[in-house]
Amino acid sequence: MRAQASVLHLDLDAFFAAVEQRDKPSLRGRPVVVGGVGGRGVVATASYEARKYGVRSAMSTREARSRCPHAAFLSGRFHAYRESSNAVMGLLRSVSPLVEPLSLDEAFVDLERAGLPDLELPTVTAFAEELRSRVTEVTRGLTCSVGLGSSKFIAKVASEIDKPDGLTVVAPGTEVALLRPMHVTVIPGVGPATAERLRRAGIHTVAELESVDLDELVRLVGKAHGTGLWHLARALDDRPVLAEREAKSVSVEGTYETDLTDRRLMEGLLTRQAGEVATRLRKHGLSGRTVTIKVRLHDFTTLSRSSTLTSPTDSTATIGRLARALLADLDTSGGVRLLGVGVSGLADWIQDDLFGESDPEVVEEEPEPVEAPSTRRPAWAPGMDVVHAELGRGWVWGSGRGVVTVRFETAETPAGPVRSYPIDDPDLVAWQPPTDDVADGGNSLAAPPPPP
Repeated sequence: MRAQASVLHLDLDAFFAAVEQRDKPSLRGRPVVVGGVGGRGVVATASYEARKYGVRSAMSTREARSRCPHAAFLSGRFHAYRESSNAVMGLLRSVSPLVEPLSLDEAFVDLERAGLPDLELPTVTAFAEELRSRVTEVTRGLTCSVGLGSSKFIAKVASEIDKPDGLTVVAPGTEVALLRPMHVTVIPGVGPATAERLRRAGIHTVAELESVDLDELVRLVGKAHGTGLWHLARALDDRPVLAEREAKSVSVEGTYETDLTDRRLMEGLLTRQAGEVATRLRKHGLSGRTVTIKVRLHDFTTLSRSSTLTSPTDSTATIGRLARALLADLDTSGGVRLLGVGVSGLADWIQDDLFGESDPEVVEEEPEPVEAPSTRRPAWAPGMDVVHAELGRGWVWGSGRGVVTVRFETAETPAGPVRSYPIDDPDLVAWQPPTDDVADGGNSLAAPPPPP
């Protein structure tokens, strides 16, 4: 923990939904939900107007519709989110060389490297206020919430206190007092399972957690986790802000319109995904030791299983074989809605490369190729950008029964007219950004999952 509040955490408010409201004037001030729009979809982000009705991230779209049926449900536009993220990350890197992106919409910034005259509270507070204004400027209207503290943990906690569009500065020496009344789930790593273990032990708040000795915490949740909780309950966190975060895994997953029940089909899909993962590993000169599969069952239960090799690999056959073996240990008789394959424990070498033992003649037998169920979004997905030969730019309001309805407006124009066209109207096409070759705001090699 530092002697001064020199770690800043910035979090863009309701990011995906805010971008949609910015670019679609008719949605400003209205509930907006971004994510999978079908009955099997999941909410990625909800605007604050939708959150008033209890809509939250990771909620099923079906439940979100029941809570807020009058919301605009949009499938999302990754190019627009990436563009805004890149603008923000570029701004942050212009003020400090130590910026650690956590995702498209949040990052840590080390103010010790920001060239400020000093790190006293008035100075860092004024800097943060100015930074928030500049974020709104470079994103053409988005807001962010910012926390300042003596550690990454405290800065992140602080950024959640005054949402949306707020700033909270935690003065050095007040960290423990801030944390004590908070629920234990404020601590990173305390998810539902850990929270339930602590609840059974009568531990609900950080103050109660602080009163438990280290040996008891280790007994409750294990050595590594217990030691971490013991330190964070006392606001002890000395993790540095890391400008370059190495990719920890490479993964591919797919969500399917109907539950998968055919075991051979699942094996074939995992094999195909293993091939995609292996191709991406080789493209980036990487290999990995741990193969993991992710399986979401029909009832939304999500399972994962892993297997670790003695040395790294980038082999499609090896990754596929392990993925199929891991699937064999799971009961999928009730149906599967999502499958994924990932490789972690990354390295920039493989065992055969080091010892010259590669045998290109050895080819492992693979299952026959299978036809994958469609995971693609509909041709005219709600919210997608389109352009009409006569009326210009707009976005898909909805489609069905051979008709697509478009609202003609952009971020720079007022709410425009609504028109309907046959889905095969030659005058209406999907609008593409000037270039698709835009660097991602984060550093993960994992591809964004296909829309549910």
